Amino acid sequence: MTANAYDAIVVGARCAGAPTAMLLAQHGHRVLLVDRSTFPSDTLSTLVIQPKGVAALKRWSLFEEVASTGCPPIERYSLDFGPVVISGRPRPVDGNALAIAPRRTVLDQILVDAAARAGAEVRERFTVDEVLIEDGAVVGIRGHADGGSEVVERARVVIGADGHNSRVARAVNAERYHEKPVLENAFYTFWRDLPVEAFTTVIRGDRAFAAIPTNDDLTLLLVGCPFAHASDFRRDIEANYFEAIKREPEWADRLRTATREERFTGGGVPNFYRKPYGRGWVLVGDAGYTKDPITAQGICNAFIDAERVAAALDEVWTGAESFDDVMSRYQAERDAATLPMYEFTTQLAMLEPPPPEMQELLGAMTGNQPAMDAFISLNAGTMPPPEFFDPDHLAGLLQPAEAR
Repeated sequence: MTANAYDAIVVGARCAGAPTAMLLAQHGHRVLLVDRSTFPSDTLSTLVIQPKGVAALKRWSLFEEVASTGCPPIERYSLDFGPVVISGRPRPVDGNALAIAPRRTVLDQILVDAAARAGAEVRERFTVDEVLIEDGAVVGIRGHADGGSEVVERARVVIGADGHNSRVARAVNAERYHEKPVLENAFYTFWRDLPVEAFTTVIRGDRAFAAIPTNDDLTLLLVGCPFAHASDFRRDIEANYFEAIKREPEWADRLRTATREERFTGGGVPNFYRKPYGRGWVLVGDAGYTKDPITAQGICNAFIDAERVAAALDEVWTGAESFDDVMSRYQAERDAATLPMYEFTTQLAMLEPPPPEMQELLGAMTGNQPAMDAFISLNAGTMPPPEFFDPDHLAGLLQPAEAR
């Protein structure tokens, strides 16, 4: 094709790439969306779309389509620390307090179809062999369809939405910062006849497990262990998975009458930010910043990031400001909005006992529903950590009921 046949080529068509392509196409831009997978297909995921992400689906008029697949809404959360159980509902964001956890075979197909309806050209089973760079700027991609001949496609911007191991990010040697190592590994499977009424997390020593309702009356049950134990855990995933569940006898009893429907899968991810832009390239979602899934923020973050990137590029292409100015502001806003949760998440992912002051705080919240709802909001991402941990906020939460 001729130079700049597209305004944007989006590499990766899942939770970051498909919405980015959809939103850019809705603005009238020429978009090519490519992915080496075909849809529907599965991918490693905790599945949870936190309330901010559900609010995005509603803005895009896609929530009802997702909900109609039989994926139950999640209205309550429960965090069981052993001596203390914190349960409640998150506060709303943009009028929404619901979470939802659709199978990725369901969600990703809906997102890809929405991008196509918006006018993006979608190519599945397309492998990017090379990110093309001329005079220091990314100008397109070289790749091939499954069984097809090699083609070159050019664009004003190539957007890497291809996950934490992004080929686009590696091609441009995107700078990494705020780096932390892999902190835990998580392994999960799906169970039938294991109903849950809340997004339930149980922490027992250096093991944590979470139960999440999803499509087809199934429950995802995930077990996490510190990264230092991951090699031993992998030697016999099934035995170690059940050993962790046995730390809470009630859950071990429930599993005896449930049926495992799928194989075990899992792993761990590093924690880092990347500079998300440069000459002719942009990173979105996990390609731009990745953190441990223990707070289940990944899909939500991808959605919000897609909106930010699409708005920023539209601003550039309509001539409002320069690419560098707009994208520098995008990076600053992204980091400011996400870094507090990143730090909170990576602390939780160490699976270490809470420090004494946190244990005291958790104990003080027990039975105090407004305080428990606030802590649930923190974990669901609808209350930023600086707001929750502000001394005045905590003092107001923990004052006697008659004073509240």
